[in-house]
Amino acid sequence: MEADSVSIWPRMEPFLLGALQVAPPSKLSLHYLRKMATYVRTRDGCFPTLGWAMWRHIACGKLQLPDDLAWLYFETFDLLTGHAPEERLEWAESLSQCSSQSQLDHQRSKLSVDTLQFLLFLYIQQLNRVSLRTSLIGEEWPSHRARSPSSSDREAKTSSQNKNWDDQAHLSFVQSHLGEMLELLVEPGQLSGSGQAIRDSQISLEAVRGLSLLLEGSGGHGRAVQPVHRLLSKGPLQAQTGYSTLSRSFPLQQLLSCLRHSLTLNPFGITACLRSGKKLAWAQQVEGAMKRAKIARNTHTAPVGSKMVLMSQVFKQTLAKDSDKLTGANIKIHRCSDAFIYLLSPLRSVSVDKCRDSTVVLGPVETSVHIHSCENVRVVCVAGRVAVGASSHCILHVLTPTRPLLLPGNTDITLGPFHTHYPCLEDHMASVGLAVVPNAWDRPLLLGAEGLVTPSLSSSSNPDSACYRLLPLAEFHSLVVPFQMEGDTCEVPGGLPPPYQGALEEKQQRIQNWQKTVMEAQLNKEQRRQFQDLVEHKFHEWLLETGHRQELDSLIPASLPSQESSNGPAGDSPRANDAKHVATRRAVGQTPMAC
Repeated sequence: MEADSVSIWPRMEPFLLGALQVAPPSKLSLHYLRKMATYVRTRDGCFPTLGWAMWRHIACGKLQLPDDLAWLYFETFDLLTGHAPEERLEWAESLSQCSSQSQLDHQRSKLSVDTLQFLLFLYIQQLNRVSLRTSLIGEEWPSHRARSPSSSDREAKTSSQNKNWDDQAHLSFVQSHLGEMLELLVEPGQLSGSGQAIRDSQISLEAVRGLSLLLEGSGGHGRAVQPVHRLLSKGPLQAQTGYSTLSRSFPLQQLLSCLRHSLTLNPFGITACLRSGKKLAWAQQVEGAMKRAKIARNTHTAPVGSKMVLMSQVFKQTLAKDSDKLTGANIKIHRCSDAFIYLLSPLRSVSVDKCRDSTVVLGPVETSVHIHSCENVRVVCVAGRVAVGASSHCILHVLTPTRPLLLPGNTDITLGPFHTHYPCLEDHMASVGLAVVPNAWDRPLLLGAEGLVTPSLSSSSNPDSACYRLLPLAEFHSLVVPFQMEGDTCEVPGGLPPPYQGALEEKQQRIQNWQKTVMEAQLNKEQRRQFQDLVEHKFHEWLLETGHRQELDSLIPASLPSQESSNGPAGDSPRANDAKHVATRRAVGQTPMAC
């Protein structure tokens, strides 16, 4: 195996799932991360693992970050690095038993992260910063009087420049800042007073192992993907890096040169998937409606953590999928409009980007669901985290153990409880380690242009704090997944919050009262026919006004014959006229699942 055949590339997931899609606070700049790198190496209990209590001390006491923001970074990293589903379920059970903040803090204190990997994780938060040209001259630690410069213009630009899916941006970022990231891994004794590496610095193999958070590679086409520290310390790259088996370390400059020479674009990234990914087949398609749609996947070749499915420009179409090809994949739903999308498999992550007037119903999402630059989109999901940025008039029905993250640029976001189910849902939730408690759907965390904003449903002084509302009870309706599947789940996992359950029961009671009134009216045959015609006509008008007509029409399988209705308006298609029949089938879940 020749050294020139070895390729190293940026891993997708740290940038996709780990970098918050907002510019980081100035107190996470390189200058302060260098000081933190020295601090954690010289204090007991900070290295090689960093617990929540010590990170809280550094973040809140030294960097003066808000407590909620400190936890947000710690929790995001823990979500990214991965735990077995059983561990996640045990953790959820422990959190659900905490009845006070002190108990919650005690439980959190049991968490720890790899110190060096966490440093690199904090560094890559710079991915979505517009400019990295910040001064390296600063105070020993930020003082309480220090004020961050106004960043509203920068935030506005950042909100429209989402780099988390852009593998070209990942490669450029690593190429430009690899030297700085390596310096964060060097021991303090080999650093100058400013935190820069001195001449002839060495970096240990254990430290380079931390770099495997961001980099991986292979020894040639068709060979297995390996963490970067294995490629660097064995085989043909060992001589190029200058690795010493005696000291178990690398000369820093030689290592840096070798890495830069071997860096290449991720062969399992979005660029490669668009170029050579396989087209994903869908059972329910209307002829002509899918011509503009672009749907591709790399799940047949990509390793775990790099599997992706890209769906773009789905227009006026209902798509449904329950497939092993989706399981564990990162999904991107891009520029879809007037669409109804059901992805009913356990997923790794989902990004809904620049979509309009659409409904997206998801199976359990292990890590995060991110809605970005969307308008009038409804998302229904169980997820490790939900984040929304630069979006308007969107409704989120979620079940999540973490507080929903509302990023800058949102207007009129509605948060509601998760309100649907499908037969495999609970099995899928268990497979990704998601439980019904704790559920923080109604306690969002607002990250504005100037940092965290105190949530307020009625604040008018700060626009960031008035960008959302909780779904009013009068507007709440349950959602039926209109597909037939095998499984045991027959109700919303964990049930509905009591006020919403009460509102649903009240509406059901009103329907029963109305039915009783009709039965007691003692209408004759002609009156019943006239009354039925009137109800169907009003129902038809409502379908048109709300846009549900399109959804119901697209749920009819192509092989299902439809009959002309004598009651529909002249000129309507037979299938459209059969809206009542379709609605009934939808309610009882008789439409076959697309596989």
